[in-house]
Amino acid sequence: MPASLVLRPAARPDLPAVLALLADEERVVDPATVVVGAAYERAFAAIEEDPRNEMLVLVDAAGVVVGCLQATYIPGLGRGGAERALIEAVRVRADRRGDGLGRLLMERAVERARARGCALVQLTSDKRRERAHRFYAELGFARSHDGFKLAL
Repeated sequence: MPASLVLRPAARPDLPAVLALLADEERVVDPATVVVGAAYERAFAAIEEDPRNEMLVLVDAAGVVVGCLQATYIPGLGRGGAERALIEAVRVRADRRGDGLGRLLMERAVERARARGCALVQLTSDKRRERAHRFYAELGFARSHDGFKLAL
C-alpha cells in the first residue's frame, strides 16, 4: 500500500465521512453536511464492539476518508468449520475512482480475511451496478450463486 494511504478500522470521528460515501456513489458528499442520527450511532457502536465485524476506512495523507467497506466474519459448519467473510458497503469517493483505490481496498480486505483463516470471501452487489460487477470479476470473484433478500 502506498505510504500515503492507510487502511484501518473506522473510528467514531470517521462516521460522517463513511455515511457521506454511502449516501451517493456518483458525487462527493461533504461529510460536514451529514446528519448522524441515533440509529447510525447505535449501528456503528455495535460494529465497533463486535469482534466479527469491522468497518474499514482507506485514508489518504491529508486524513481524508477516500474509501470504506464493512467486513463481517461468519462462523459456519461448511468448509471444515472455517469462517467466511462477507464484504458489504464498498465505496470509493467519486472523485478518486480510477486511481486503483477500490482494488487496493478489496485486496487488503481479502488479505485480512485470509489472515483470520477464512475459507471464502463473499459479497453481494445490486444488479444495477454493472461497473461494480466487472470490477469484482477482475478481482477474481465468480458469480457462483444467486442471492435473495426479503425486506422487513
